[in-house]
Amino acid sequence: MIKRLLLVLVCLVALSACDQNPQISMENTVTTDFSRIKQLLEPAPVAIKQEHFSSYHGQELADDYFWLKDQGYPQVDDKQVLDYLTEENSYYQSFLEPNMVLVDKLFAEFKGRTDESETSVPFIKNGYQYRWYFRPGEEYPTYSRHALSDKQEHIVLDVTALAQGYDYFVLGDWRVSPDNKLLAYSFDTEGDERYQLRVFDITTGEYLIDQLQDVEGSLEFSADGKMIIYTQLEKDRWHAKNINVHRLGESQSEDKTIYHEKDDGYFLDFGLTSDEKYLRLVSSQGEVQETYVVPTDDIYAPLVKLVDRSAGFTMTVDHAHEYFYILANDTNKNFRFAKVADNQPNYNNWETLEEGSEDVYLMDFQTFSEFIVIKARTRGVDSISVLFYTGDRHQLVFPEDVATLYIGQNTQFEQSFVRLGYQSMITPSTTYDYQLENRELVERKVQKVPSGYNKKDYVTERVMAPSRDGVLIPLSLVYKKGFKRDGKSPLLLYGYGAYGVTVSPTFSTMRLSLLDRGFVYAIAHVRGGAMLGYQWYLDGKLDKRTNTFNDFVDTATFLAAEKYTSVGNISISGRSAGGELMGAAVVQAPDLWRSVNLGVPFVDVLNTMLDESLPLTPPEWEEWGNPIESSEAFELLRSYSPYDNITAREYPPMFVSGGLNDPRVTYWEPAKWTAKMRSTKTDNNLLVMRINMGAGHFSNSGMDGRLKDYAEEYAFTLLAHGIKE
Repeated sequence: MIKRLLLVLVCLVALSACDQNPQISMENTVTTDFSRIKQLLEPAPVAIKQEHFSSYHGQELADDYFWLKDQGYPQVDDKQVLDYLTEENSYYQSFLEPNMVLVDKLFAEFKGRTDESETSVPFIKNGYQYRWYFRPGEEYPTYSRHALSDKQEHIVLDVTALAQGYDYFVLGDWRVSPDNKLLAYSFDTEGDERYQLRVFDITTGEYLIDQLQDVEGSLEFSADGKMIIYTQLEKDRWHAKNINVHRLGESQSEDKTIYHEKDDGYFLDFGLTSDEKYLRLVSSQGEVQETYVVPTDDIYAPLVKLVDRSAGFTMTVDHAHEYFYILANDTNKNFRFAKVADNQPNYNNWETLEEGSEDVYLMDFQTFSEFIVIKARTRGVDSISVLFYTGDRHQLVFPEDVATLYIGQNTQFEQSFVRLGYQSMITPSTTYDYQLENRELVERKVQKVPSGYNKKDYVTERVMAPSRDGVLIPLSLVYKKGFKRDGKSPLLLYGYGAYGVTVSPTFSTMRLSLLDRGFVYAIAHVRGGAMLGYQWYLDGKLDKRTNTFNDFVDTATFLAAEKYTSVGNISISGRSAGGELMGAAVVQAPDLWRSVNLGVPFVDVLNTMLDESLPLTPPEWEEWGNPIESSEAFELLRSYSPYDNITAREYPPMFVSGGLNDPRVTYWEPAKWTAKMRSTKTDNNLLVMRINMGAGHFSNSGMDGRLKDYAEEYAFTLLAHGIKE
């Protein structure tokens, strides 16, 4: 299904540290119950204060670190700004260098659990079988194919070769033309998610003259293979208003726009239906979507609007056998499944096939020639069902409730199986093909852990923790067998809680480095996510946003009360909007935490929502509120925005990270947080910031680079708990 790329990369991270060496010492600073990492002996960077005032709704807003936003952004060349970021990186290196033995050990553990010859389950498309695989020592995959008729495999895309000469390289999307002759791909070399698009002849390897710039990433070929559909970013900001069609061989300036969005508050998306007969075009803002379709064999035909945005609901659509199939939350917050004839797709003609309920959340689906597969979640437990067009239906059975299920890569509309993904916090990622003929799950791939892994050595469970308003919050836990609930174990608590994104209980080989050292790992499924349905999301946004923060803090106190851990023995971690959650948890309850990892943190919420020059601000008002127009929204955001609520008191050790080219959470948010926290807090606890000067929201691009980043973050956490090896 089409899904907007959300402000989020959910990572299973952990950090903090405590070591005895010439640089770091231990000191009781917040409570007398446990030790904190003291700041380095060398002076920490000090960002200068420059008075800056603004006024909204009759109230003055002061920001001494406003200057850290380069006024020429997105170009960042202000020497004062760059000098400060460089000083922070230098200070971070001073922390890192004496602890490289631990970092290197963690990196070696991560690498040892990484299958350096991993290969995908093959998939078939237009008479060819495709797969990707890694070659030992390479950080990027290679894609290959062979014709079903001859079995001779040929490389079609060598990402390692494409990445040569770049410090950063991410493959965005790739497609093979319907005649199997051309391959188009998009790529990002800065981390700013401003992609380029190239096309080459698969047989000869020769590139066509077509070179598209400022592409959002996704692409599709037209049915005749002579045109490419893509989303065009605006030149001066990271926002798209046009879905364009490029005819091969012509200049990009001649491209035609088939959809133009006038409202800055909406995101664009597109994709083919499963039968590839229609192109879906979606303009969305949070809970509202407007959806169009157009035949792929007549791409310039007038667009058919399925639902106007004024209807005020969200939906996804697919197509099969002259019907559009739709998942929408128009009549039920947890969605209904409906269909409508493609020659009369008026909303009034929709026929409901299935309704969600208070307990059952309909989440995703895909159409096939003979059946439809539907993913749902019932009271936090994932399920997969198969619905035949005859009306027959059955549900698949999996062994664990605390697990993650998803519809996999299904590339043939006519196929007689469904490819599914399954994993849990103790079960490695597993790919199944569900054969419809005999209703059998056929295992196609299990994630390998080369250095060894025994599932029986670990335990996972789901517990419910009461929040302060009485609502029960799900927690997914994992720990090593033999764990004792005596309150003595360190615990890493992870959270996100925004946009209706669920942090699912998945498997992580890196996390084993914590579990094997005695940690409990917990995911708090706070409101703002959608673990318990769509209303769970609504109960953590806008004027209910503080539910998210309260849920997180209260799950931590519950875990301590139930002796999974103890107060002060809990480290916390979150990225992006999860970084906002970390900031809010820190300012609300600093004494609870042993250490905090704020990854690309959205901590300057109020100032960002007041800055409508930023391309992501207008679309985000629907999630957080518009403090420019609403005094109530201004007051609410000011009351909880982490940056605005830093006060003169003691705080736990913190690891802060960001990317200079990040278009989602701009670099100055972690920088301003760090600068203000340093100048305001009254403790001597360690605060470090790592700014990647050549990457964006998703950190390093290569496999080793990502593992090294996580090794540094995990080392910080381990050291914070006094674990030095």
